[in-house]
Amino acid sequence: MRVFLDLMWFFKQEKRAYLTGIILLLFVAFLQLVPPRVIGIFVDHIKDGTLTASILLYWIAMLAIVAVCMYVLRYYWRIMIFGSAVKLAKLLRNNLYSHFTKMSQAFYQRKRVGDLMAHATNDLTAIQQTAGTAVLTFVDSLATGGFVIIAMATTISWKLTLIALIPMPLMVILTSWYGSMLHKRFHKAQEAFSELNDKTQESVSGIKVIKTFGQENEDIEAFSKQTDDVVKKNVSVVKVDALYDPTISIIAGVSFFLSIVFGSKFVINGEMTIGDLVAFTTYLSLLIWPMLAFGWLFNIVERGRASYDRVSKLLAEKIDILDNRAAVQSVPSGNIVFSLDAFSYPGEKESALKNIHFTLHKGETLGIVGKTGAGKTTLLKLLIREFDGENICFGGIPLSSFHLNELRRAIGYVPQEHFLFSATIAENIAFAQPESNLGEIHQAARLAYIHEDIKGFTDGYETVVGERGVSLSGGQKQRISIARALMMNPEMLILDDSLSAVDAKTEEAILTSLRKERTEKTTIITAHRLSAIQHANLILVIDNGEIIERGTHEELMKQDSWYRNMYLHQQLEELVEHGG
Repeated sequence: MRVFLDLMWFFKQEKRAYLTGIILLLFVAFLQLVPPRVIGIFVDHIKDGTLTASILLYWIAMLAIVAVCMYVLRYYWRIMIFGSAVKLAKLLRNNLYSHFTKMSQAFYQRKRVGDLMAHATNDLTAIQQTAGTAVLTFVDSLATGGFVIIAMATTISWKLTLIALIPMPLMVILTSWYGSMLHKRFHKAQEAFSELNDKTQESVSGIKVIKTFGQENEDIEAFSKQTDDVVKKNVSVVKVDALYDPTISIIAGVSFFLSIVFGSKFVINGEMTIGDLVAFTTYLSLLIWPMLAFGWLFNIVERGRASYDRVSKLLAEKIDILDNRAAVQSVPSGNIVFSLDAFSYPGEKESALKNIHFTLHKGETLGIVGKTGAGKTTLLKLLIREFDGENICFGGIPLSSFHLNELRRAIGYVPQEHFLFSATIAENIAFAQPESNLGEIHQAARLAYIHEDIKGFTDGYETVVGERGVSLSGGQKQRISIARALMMNPEMLILDDSLSAVDAKTEEAILTSLRKERTEKTTIITAHRLSAIQHANLILVIDNGEIIERGTHEELMKQDSWYRNMYLHQQLEELVEHGG
């Protein structure tokens, strides 16, 4: 029952709805006592031969009024209690989603998408049932059971009531034991479902690769093994769940047996009437629901506790990048000063960057080149504060002093992996500026040299690109991503190897348009093809996390260095390809 204490903050928040629902539920439980008593009265009147038409109509009218009242009250308590449970699911789902958006890349490197989705679906459903069905079951079982026992003891026979309740402690002991087993097994079942969810998401996303390498059968086999594991762990849950009803049925049967045996003796001795015994057994039948509900309650509560523990653990994950209390709300234009002695990723001992010192003046273009894994993207991640590094300033203000959202609004970032949403091309380009008109969208597309391609599509800018832009080529996705960044007219534009999928002519056209349109704004470009950064005001060559060369294209070409050798090699490759 600990989960009820964990959810007490929500019960207090929705106390009016829950109290109203519980009060209505108590009225229903009380009204349920009327029919058994009326049945007992009928039996005694029939036995004594005193049943008249007026007496019959009176009690029938009474039962009809009780039935209507119970119908209305049940309708409203369901709205109050189940409606509040839906609010809890919505609140937790929003909290989870908000938490996800605030987490850094390090969080998503540790967590799997399928697991996060399982938390936001299956786990929240189990918690919702705890705040709804479990509350109903708890109150209803206690209220109905309590009222029935009081009615049996006070209006019929307290002796027979005690005898009928003799097996009940055994039920409490057994259901508590079952609940402990259920909690452990359901936790494992939810983890297995998370793994299956992640496998499904991964396979669907990578279906093209799976088909290309002819691994369909192997992937199906791997998926089948995981589904078998999910079934196995859920069956183990069901095995415990299946113990509740038989246990409660046996205990209820023992109670009925004792009631009939000792009740008959009391009737013979004149301590009870036959009508009292009929009413007692009818009351006892009403106790079957509270007993079943009590077992069901343990089932729901243990599932909810396991799920709430999982969700709470996820929400307790610390946010790596936080705003200062006095965070700067506006990002000024100015120089970028990088003075970093060392940076290591969280949990890593080896430095990813070392001795990175440079100044990039406002309106200049910085080119960053180097081998794969040299540290180029790491440097950019520090600039956009996916990770925090010391002594990095923009406009004379440390990056860590800016309000995170405002800083990122001032940066147009085009990553290596180009993600497009399942929306129209126009909506993808205007993603950060949804209020933009079509003319502004066209202008950004022209700067990214994708406008003519889009016009060639059947639906033009209204073309739906499909999930992650699967209907577009790599170069088209890159240029739409660049157009999306340009829509922000950012103070700092970062292109992280974002021209690799376009030909040299298109690359030159894009870079020329950027130089013309962004004369007063800063641009940073990382590239493997050196022609993309040869016009930069400053070029940094990074190797193993350190700057090994710096200067303009002309200055670097005068040195017998990695940059000069790589540039000449790429030029020769281009001549060979062109000649071919």
